[in-house]
Amino acid sequence: MTLETPLDPLDMPPAPPPVPVPELTIENEEEGYARLVAEPLDPGYGTTLGNSLRRILLSSLEGAAITSVRIDQVQHEFSTIEGMQEDCTEFLLNVKEIRLKAVSNRPGTLTLDAEGPGEITAGDLQVPADFEVVNPSLHLATLDGPETRINAEFHAQLKRGYTPATEVEGMPIGVIPVDAVFSPVRKVNFHVEKVRVGQATDFDRMVLEVWTDGTVAPVEAVGQAAAILIDQFAL
Repeated sequence: MTLETPLDPLDMPPAPPPVPVPELTIENEEEGYARLVAEPLDPGYGTTLGNSLRRILLSSLEGAAITSVRIDQVQHEFSTIEGMQEDCTEFLLNVKEIRLKAVSNRPGTLTLDAEGPGEITAGDLQVPADFEVVNPSLHLATLDGPETRINAEFHAQLKRGYTPATEVEGMPIGVIPVDAVFSPVRKVNFHVEKVRVGQATDFDRMVLEVWTDGTVAPVEAVGQAAAILIDQFAL
């Protein structure tokens, strides 16, 4: 039986450096904007993660939007409404800018019953409990005379992406489709910097900037995008 001589602690090889654990921090957060940093990431993973999050943020988050409008005495988008400064086309362009926050998956109908003279804003809409208008000061139209009246219905739903009005078919006469921008994310930028970890200088630092329309906080949007990404990798 041979007894092995124990190694002197001074002769033992050094322990490998600990594996760095990436962290996500919020550098700046304002209404509708956030700047986040993920570091340290293994070399090359900053671009991989940044590209994936950017694509998901711009295309895969659900949001609410008005998809069609019905206005009393109006048959198509090229009509005019007597006593209203804006023509129907301009009115619909303003309607397109209404930002809605949905609290359920159910579609809904918003209504407008307004008399002149005066300005009509998004805050004048009667909104069902399933939706909230987050930009109530948005200008929609101006009614000139005291006898001018507008009655309208706005149909809204929760979806992803963008649906142009030209792709909507089969609408009844008098129901006008509207370009519907469902995505709550307006813009995403990212860039990758190098960061030192111990003696290594090639780790990645990914800086992500997100702008939203106010219906969802940017940090919350990033969390939703990350959850979608994790679900896809779990297949």
